[in-house]
Amino acid sequence: MSAFEKPQIITHIQKGLNYTVFDCKWVPCSAKFVTMGNFARGTGVIQLYEIQHGDVKLLREIEKAKPIKCGTFGATSLQQRYLATGDFAGNLHIWNLEAPETPVYSVKGHKEIINTIDGVGGLGIGEGAPEIVTGSRDGTVKVWDPRQKDDPVANMEPVQGENKRDCWTVAFGNAYNQEERVVCAGYDNGDIKLFDLRNMSLRWETNIKNGVCSLEFDRKDISMNKLVATSLEGKFHVFDMRTQHPTKGFASVSEKAHKSTVWQVRHLPQSRELFLTAGGAGGLHLWKYEYPIQRSKKDSEGVEMGVAGSVSLLQNVTLSTQPVSSLDWSPDKRGLCICSSFDQMVRVLIVTKLHKI
Repeated sequence: MSAFEKPQIITHIQKGLNYTVFDCKWVPCSAKFVTMGNFARGTGVIQLYEIQHGDVKLLREIEKAKPIKCGTFGATSLQQRYLATGDFAGNLHIWNLEAPETPVYSVKGHKEIINTIDGVGGLGIGEGAPEIVTGSRDGTVKVWDPRQKDDPVANMEPVQGENKRDCWTVAFGNAYNQEERVVCAGYDNGDIKLFDLRNMSLRWETNIKNGVCSLEFDRKDISMNKLVATSLEGKFHVFDMRTQHPTKGFASVSEKAHKSTVWQVRHLPQSRELFLTAGGAGGLHLWKYEYPIQRSKKDSEGVEMGVAGSVSLLQNVTLSTQPVSSLDWSPDKRGLCICSSFDQMVRVLIVTKLHKI
């Protein structure tokens, strides 16, 4: 691919904020996005912005008692577009951004900070009930149905005598019909655990030797295809989730991506083989996954095992001197992306020429 054909990552708008921003998300079916974080005075903040005439306009600022770590629209309908958030005190709240004074749903979900959140079953993505999954420093991963108050519908916690590990990232997947659904969780010691919500069982686990910062399936609403896991030491792993070998598990390929922590991974909604990784040195890398000629083969005993593909770097750019802490592709406009970084900036990016890949 020549330099002229390569996709380019262009900063369209950048906006300085007066607080530490931990997460940002597009509001579905709009030119709006939300940023979440905490003020220096120790309170939480949600801001709602709209892109207008090549700039961003602040529509609403909502201050809350506790710093807000993460958010998702994944379990809401397109009509309501409610934002679910996890905060430093372990609270899960769901907000109507049109009337955000009191949450429409609230539960003290965890004993410690909610580090990570994901949603499924809303926005027309994924079959089955709307559900939210939260992962916490208290070592537990819990699944919530917003229509059901107080108690989680699933609770994955360390067995008695097992050390509790800080859960840094969670992701829904396999939601291709009314019954099937999985949650994948990544922990500070490098553990990755795949929980089958249909059978309420641990389906698979592995360890990638470094803390797992971000996990994402290439699609939530299809039979499991690929899973990307990013880690502290600049590496990421792509697992082929189509074939599970009884002892070897899932085939994978790993890549040294950044010189420091890979904080985030996000797949392009319109093309599941393309994904962005965000690094601790303020860089973004755009990757393409290539499938092998055959995705499975038989081992010496005739049992099917997966075959990993390969990953190629299409483009990289340095945006900031500080880590890029969150990243979100627009579900509606191909190549439009927002990211936040610890220099208290939010950036709207345009990634060009994606349709040519």
